[in-house]
Amino acid sequence: MRLSPLLLAIAAMSHAAEPATAAAAADPQRLDPNFAVSQPGSELLWYDAAQLTVAGQGWPRSGLKRTFDRLPGRAEALVRPEVWSLSRHSAGIEIRFQSDAGEIGAHWKVLNKGLAMDHMPATGMSGLDLYLRHDGAWRWVGVGRPKESPVNLVKLASIPAKGLRDYRLYLPLYNGTEELQLGVPKGAVLRAVPLPPGKPVVVYGTSIVQGGCASRPGMAYTAILGRWLDVPVINLGFSGNGRAEPEVAALVAEIDAAAFVLDPLPNLTDAQVKERMAPFIATLRARHPQTPIVLVENITYQHAWVGGGVNARSSKNNALKAIAEPLMKADPLLSYVPGETLLGDDSEATVDGTHPTDLGFLRMAEAIRPALAKALAR
Repeated sequence: MRLSPLLLAIAAMSHAAEPATAAAAADPQRLDPNFAVSQPGSELLWYDAAQLTVAGQGWPRSGLKRTFDRLPGRAEALVRPEVWSLSRHSAGIEIRFQSDAGEIGAHWKVLNKGLAMDHMPATGMSGLDLYLRHDGAWRWVGVGRPKESPVNLVKLASIPAKGLRDYRLYLPLYNGTEELQLGVPKGAVLRAVPLPPGKPVVVYGTSIVQGGCASRPGMAYTAILGRWLDVPVINLGFSGNGRAEPEVAALVAEIDAAAFVLDPLPNLTDAQVKERMAPFIATLRARHPQTPIVLVENITYQHAWVGGGVNARSSKNNALKAIAEPLMKADPLLSYVPGETLLGDDSEATVDGTHPTDLGFLRMAEAIRPALAKALAR
């Protein structure tokens, strides 16, 4: 049941001479069913999701090596190999679309054969996550559960057809997305939608920012904040490698953002906090003098309450605070989120003491939202 790029190309060429349907011609955002692919044994018509609205990327598609990469192709020569490899993961990237379909299917191919980790389920690492706008809020409607590697085909949602509705489909957090097609019944509308007005929020950081270990892609705290505040969010979390290097700071500064959120402390030593955070902030500020920057402290590790020196949070946070306090006096667009507020105080918010569960990510979003909402209101 695999829909390969070759099959899509052949189907497109076979229909290239056919006129577009009247409905598609009247609605330029609607995907033309003449360019859909039918599949034996399936009643759905399949469309390349890249024709829809791809959100959560900071650079134009023309500069990317692959459709769902998170850094531009030229970054491969600028950043460490580990950062480049992680930038191929599709964390935070989403497909925005409208449809009146009563059934929505998904067919996708992931980059890496491993679908899950010992502490993160396949649904979060390699799965898809579908949300629907209902009564002005985004509500979850379906998850793509990967069971085969690297290609899967699933029914994402079966719902009453009630006219065009707005959807957002989050892509895998800890795997790359090589191909993605969406399927709808014959006659159903599938159309691209413009991104919300305004600039995106850019979040830079670690495995936690990237989404480890959410059960679904939509439960990363960056995704939660995007839904709550109804703003585009670009996830630049690089698992174990969000180390605030100057070359990465220069890349992040290229994005015209509504606000920057910096959350790399879990990947930094005390010395690296002192060495790298002030230059990172300065790089952003030099290019974006009027853009808010939110600094996030290190989480409180969940076994810290037992003592024994396991809480490395305090010294790193003290180092960041020493940098931030004088800067905030001179820069009203710089704000700060204390680490003690991020996960709560009951030790119930992580998989392994460090990486949040969905509960932990919800708490992180709640802790960061006031500072980010205030920054966006300026």
